[in-house]
Amino acid sequence: PAYMSFKAIDSSDATDDTQWLTYWVVFASFSITESVMTFVVSWIPFYYIIKSAFFMWLYHPKFMGAGLVYKQIIKPFVMPHLQSFEHSKPQKKEE
Repeated sequence: PAYMSFKAIDSSDATDDTQWLTYWVVFASFSITESVMTFVVSWIPFYYIIKSAFFMWLYHPKFMGAGLVYKQIIKPFVMPHLQSFEHSKPQKKEE
């Protein structure tokens, strides 16, 4: 994923930028959740094998799992909070 992200930065195609930005948002969300839920990780057998397979599914171009996870899970959860945050920001004073 990091190599493909570097390639996407220099390409003129915006779709690969979106794909890799989405991947990194899902990766960060998973990492935050995993760090909070560390006590659960020890109870799941073969956790690291499952995690590796999940991340391969997220970034594989055939499946585009990161886009699916973002649209179905992360976006519906985050967008209402983001919109309320945008409305509560103090406005700039005009000079």
